[in-house]
Amino acid sequence: MSLYSLSIRRPVLAIVMSLAILLFGALGFRNLGVREFPSVDAPLITVVTDYRGASGEVIESQITEPLEESINGIDGIRTLTSVSREGRSTIQVEFDLGADLERAANDVRDRVFRAQRNLPPDVEPPSISKADADANPVMALAIGSDQRNLLELTRFADDVFVERLQTIPGVSRVDIWGSKTQAMRLWLDPRKLASYGLSPMDVRDAVRRENVELPAGRIEGRDVELTVRTMSRLETPEEFNDLILKEDPSGIVRLRDVGRAELGPQNQRTVLRRNGVPMVALAIRPQPGSNYVEIADEVRRRVALIERHLAPDIELSYAFDSSVFIRRSIAEVQQTIFLALGLVVLVIFAFLRDWRTTLIPVAVIPVSLVGAFFVMHAAGFSINVLTLLALVLAIGLVVDDAIVVLENVYSKIERGLEPRQAGVVGTREIFFAVIATTLALVAVLLPIFFMGGLTGRLFREFGATLAGAVIISSFVALTLTSMLTTRLLKRRERHPWLYEKTEPFFRGLTEAYAASLDAFLRRRWVALPVLVVCLGAIAGYSATLPAELAPLEDRSRVAANFKAPEGATYEYMDRYVEAVTEMILASYPEREELMTVTSPGFGASTSINSAFVRLWLVDPDQRERTQGEVADDLATRLRAFPGARAFVTQEPTIAVGRRRGQPVQFVLQAPTLARLQEVLPAFLERAEAHPALLTPDVDLVFDKPQLRVEIDRQRARDLGISALDVAEVLQLSLSEQRLGFFVSDGK
Repeated sequence: MSLYSLSIRRPVLAIVMSLAILLFGALGFRNLGVREFPSVDAPLITVVTDYRGASGEVIESQITEPLEESINGIDGIRTLTSVSREGRSTIQVEFDLGADLERAANDVRDRVFRAQRNLPPDVEPPSISKADADANPVMALAIGSDQRNLLELTRFADDVFVERLQTIPGVSRVDIWGSKTQAMRLWLDPRKLASYGLSPMDVRDAVRRENVELPAGRIEGRDVELTVRTMSRLETPEEFNDLILKEDPSGIVRLRDVGRAELGPQNQRTVLRRNGVPMVALAIRPQPGSNYVEIADEVRRRVALIERHLAPDIELSYAFDSSVFIRRSIAEVQQTIFLALGLVVLVIFAFLRDWRTTLIPVAVIPVSLVGAFFVMHAAGFSINVLTLLALVLAIGLVVDDAIVVLENVYSKIERGLEPRQAGVVGTREIFFAVIATTLALVAVLLPIFFMGGLTGRLFREFGATLAGAVIISSFVALTLTSMLTTRLLKRRERHPWLYEKTEPFFRGLTEAYAASLDAFLRRRWVALPVLVVCLGAIAGYSATLPAELAPLEDRSRVAANFKAPEGATYEYMDRYVEAVTEMILASYPEREELMTVTSPGFGASTSINSAFVRLWLVDPDQRERTQGEVADDLATRLRAFPGARAFVTQEPTIAVGRRRGQPVQFVLQAPTLARLQEVLPAFLERAEAHPALLTPDVDLVFDKPQLRVEIDRQRARDLGISALDVAEVLQLSLSEQRLGFFVSDGK
C-alpha cells in the first residue's frame, strides 16, 4: 500500500502526521538562537604573555619567537599573527573555517605548555582564550555619576550589576570597560632614598615582608574553639606610610620619610568617555548559539529592577544595543513572509476561483514552513536574515506540488470518478512527477553544501533551510493534500458566479497560449539564436556590475581609530582625543551617542599612543545626511588634527573576521628592520601617487628604533646619583618635544 493511498483511506493518520511536523517544528523554533547573519568567523585562539618591564625586543626574542615556533606546527592554521610590545606578547592563531574550536584550543594549549620551559623564569604564565563569532558584545550599559570617581563607579558596577547580569541565560561573561581597579601606589623621592642609603628594591622587599597574612592557628577550650587571625595586612595609606623600611641604631626609617602612599587606580593610562564625560561601561557577551533578542530583553528587565534602588547620582544609559538591528532586520523579513503568503493565496484563488479549492494548497504552506524550523534546529542553525529569506522563497515553492496534485485529482472528478477513487488515481499519475520536481529543486541547492570558504559558510543555512522546506512540502502534498482533495472536492454542475464571470478570460488566455506555442514550434530554429543572445547579454552585464559581499547598510554607526607617533605619552593622546571630542560634539547635530577610549588596554596592537572613537547617529529618518556622508565629512575634518594618524570606518553589513579596520591592508615583511626602513619610503611614495590606494583610512604599523641611554652603575654610585636622577633630566629636555621615555634596569 502506497503512502498516498494509505493517507486517503486513513485521513486521521494524514492529519496526525502533519500535526507531528507542526509540533516538532514548534519545539525547534523555541530552541533556536536569534542572530542577524550566520556565523562566518573562523576559530581564533589568543595567547597573551605578560613580562613586566621588558622592552619590545626582549619580548620578541625571548617570548614571542619560542611560542611561535611551537604553535606553528599545529595542523589547520590559517594565519599566525603576533604583536610584541613593551611588557606584553600577543599571539593570535586563526584556524581554517570549519575547524573545531575546542580541539584548536587544546592543540594551542599543549604547544604553549611545551614551550614554557624556554621562556624566562620570572615571566607570568601565558593565558589562552578562545574567541568565536559570538564573542562580540550584545549590548553595553554605561554607568556614570557626577559625585563618584571612576574607582567608586568600578566597584559599584562590579558589586551591583555584574553578578546579576552574569546569571542571565545565554550570557557568557560581563566585562567592565574603562574600569579602574584600586591599588596602593607608593611614590618615592630618589634623593631621600639615597640619603638614607635605600633603594626601590629595599622598599619592595619591605612591602613583601610586612604585607602578609599567615594562618595563626586556633585556641581550643572545653566548650569553645576560636580561630586566631593575625591582622598583619596593610590596607590603608596610613598603614603603608608607617611601614618600617630600615631600623638601625641611628633610628627607624618609615615609608613616610622617603615618600608617600596613596590609594589610586592600578592603570592610570586609559580612560573611557561617553559624550566627553568619564564613566565605565558593562559589556554583555553572549554564549555561542544564544538568543540575542532574549538576552537584551532580560538585561533591560533586570536593569529596570536594579534602577529602582539606585542612588540619585547614578546615571544609566545604553551605549549600544546590537539586538536593535537584529529586531529590525527580522521584523522586515517577517513582514515580507506574511506579504508573500498573502500574495500566494490571492494568486491561487484568482486561478482556482473557489475558496474550498484554495484551502487545500494553502494548508501546505504553514506545515512546510514550521517544519523547516525543526530542520534548522537539528542542523544547529539560527533564526537569521538568510534563513528567513529562505522561508520567503519557500512560500512560492512549497505550493507547487500541492497545486499539481489538486489539479490532477480535480480533473479526474470532473470526468466522473468518485472523489476517493479520483484521489488515488490522480495522485498515482503524478507521484513520480512530484518526487522528480522535489529532487530537482534539492539538486539545484546541493552545490551550496559543497562550497568552501566564506560564501559556503554564509549560504549553507539558506540552502539547507530551503531544501528542508521543499522536501517537507512534497511529503505533505502526497499525504495531507491528497487526503483533503477527496474530502473537500466534488463535481459541480454549476460553478460560483465568480467562476462563471472569469471563465471566458481564462479560456481566451489558454487559447492564446496554445496559438503562440504552435507558432513557435513551427519556427524552432529561433530558440538557438535567442539562447545565444541571452547568454551574451548575461555575460556582458555581469562583467560591468560591481561586485561586493553585501551592500553597505546605514546602521547609524561611524568609527574612527587613531595612532600617534611612537613615543607619544598618554597625556598627549588624551589631549588629542579631547580636542577631537569637542569637534564632534559641536559639528554633528545628528549625533546620538559618542564613546571614546584613550589608550585602550585590550586588543593585540593597542598601546599608549592609540585611541578610538565610536559615533552613534540617530535613525536615518531623523537626519538629513546618510551614514556615508557623515563618515566622509568626519574623515575630512580629522585632517585638521595632525597630531595622530586617523582613519574612519563604517560597520559592514556582514562582519567578516575580527581584525576589522581599513578596507585594504598591506603587510610588509623584511629580514631585518633596517631593510624594512629602506623599502618603506619607496612604498609610501608610490602609494601616495595612487589616490585610490592611500586614503586617510590606511594605517601602517611597524617598529621604530629607540634611543637608549646606558648608565655606568659604579660611576653613578660613586657620584651619589641614581637612574631616576638621570630620568628627571631627560624628562625636562624631552617635555617640549612631546617625546616619551621609559626607564629600565637593564636586566
